[in-house]
Amino acid sequence: MFVKIYDTTLRDGTQSEGISLSVNDKLKIARRLDEFGVHYIEGGWPGSNPKDAEFFERVRRLNLQQAKIAAFGSTRRKHTRPEEDANLRALVEAQTPVVTLVGKTWDLHVFDVLETTLEENLAMIGESVAYIKGLGKEVIYDAEHFFDGYKANPDYALQTLRAAAQNGADVLVLCDTNGGSLPWEIEEITRAVSAQVETPLGIHTHDDGGNGVANTLAAVRAGAVQVQGTINGYGERVGNANLCTIIPNLQLKMGLPCVAPEKLATLTDLSHYVAEVANQPPNPYLPFVGKKAFAHKGGIHVAAVLKNEDSYQHIDPTLVGNQRRTLVSELSGRGNVVDKARDFGMEVDGAQARAVVEQIKNLEAQGFTFESAEASVHLMLQRLQQDYNRPFELIDFMVVVEHRRGRGVFAEATIKVKIGDQVFHTAAEGNGPVNALDAALRKALVTRYPQLADIRLDDYKVRILDSESGTAANVRVLIDTKNGKARWSTVGASTNIIEASWRALADSMEYALLNGQQTPTSGTDAS
Repeated sequence: MFVKIYDTTLRDGTQSEGISLSVNDKLKIARRLDEFGVHYIEGGWPGSNPKDAEFFERVRRLNLQQAKIAAFGSTRRKHTRPEEDANLRALVEAQTPVVTLVGKTWDLHVFDVLETTLEENLAMIGESVAYIKGLGKEVIYDAEHFFDGYKANPDYALQTLRAAAQNGADVLVLCDTNGGSLPWEIEEITRAVSAQVETPLGIHTHDDGGNGVANTLAAVRAGAVQVQGTINGYGERVGNANLCTIIPNLQLKMGLPCVAPEKLATLTDLSHYVAEVANQPPNPYLPFVGKKAFAHKGGIHVAAVLKNEDSYQHIDPTLVGNQRRTLVSELSGRGNVVDKARDFGMEVDGAQARAVVEQIKNLEAQGFTFESAEASVHLMLQRLQQDYNRPFELIDFMVVVEHRRGRGVFAEATIKVKIGDQVFHTAAEGNGPVNALDAALRKALVTRYPQLADIRLDDYKVRILDSESGTAANVRVLIDTKNGKARWSTVGASTNIIEASWRALADSMEYALLNGQQTPTSGTDAS
């Protein structure tokens, strides 16, 4: 059995709170989905807004290689002829090869939402499908709230499917629109429907009960041959079923081909690409494609994985374009450090690994954490090397925050650092103490290391570690720094937020110097 993938990121996915895609965004994602190998791309609802109408006009010029573009809309309004219905006219004007029609299955919706009769709803479904099919379109019928409707009135729910099937629907999609069904319910009902209708079935689930992916897989077990979902699970409320989880489960676990293996190996890149275009941070906890999906922290786990990767991984991460990661923390053993060093292109012996492990355990007891600060771990390993040469050394610093009439609050930092045999003493102002400290440090270093002018602090996070201590609490500072596309994270901790920030900031600069073009130019003693 071959399962066809129907992507609705551009329609259902944009109903997610905080996501709004421009026409250009939608075209970019459509091109990438086609390259990946999905079979259908639902572009939007052409009757609902000008943006979707423009998308359907422009997508025809993309020359997609595989995917069919589907326009989405509802069945005709009650007591209206199909050819006179504005929504159906908009679907026709979209000029897509596929039209997806959504209709009511649940008698509750027929009575309370459409405010019409059961007979009229059946006519709305049948006449709408027949009209679109008569124009030579492929028609996919989405049976909205199907599982809730079936539980309430199974005879009528089946009548709605037959109304679509008898009038030419190519696929009948059973929708768990409210996302509240359970996997065994989905499988039982889908199997019952499959025994009573000959038209191929599809499945469309939401994740309100946390079962969106499981419900989709259950429906496929019961006979569904088309699955609908979104990249990264974007969608209304808590989201739709996540295709980035469904596809590898179907293909790798259930043996049901969906896309070519070489395309499956680009799944992680696809997930990150869509997140970037949608202006959403990649979710590191997503199965298969998340940054943490194949991350190993416990020393026992890492020791086992180094001997046999299958010991603590359910698949080879490269099959979906991801990679194994070893985390270094207070739970680490020597194996964590040895493996992490290899990631950095370094080899360390047992004594060096033990030294780093002890250092990490001691620092984490003070409030440091290195799981998200791999640059700081890299520096620890580099500092153990015989050829290590510290690029700069702090002598002292001072930070003053003032409020002056007519100017308001500002900060000034003075810093004294040693580079080689020279001492640089500089001062700088900033809109806050960390900004001033950063500016002063750069001012001191940039004369000898001009490449630091291109380094930018990208994120700054502070966490209180022992809130019961109030303002005397330990704090942890995590700094993300970037230079072009390169990005690294460093950490500092202290009861003094400025000292914690300094530690993270200094590590960030040293990492840039040790892992880039760090040859200093000649400079003048600024002391």
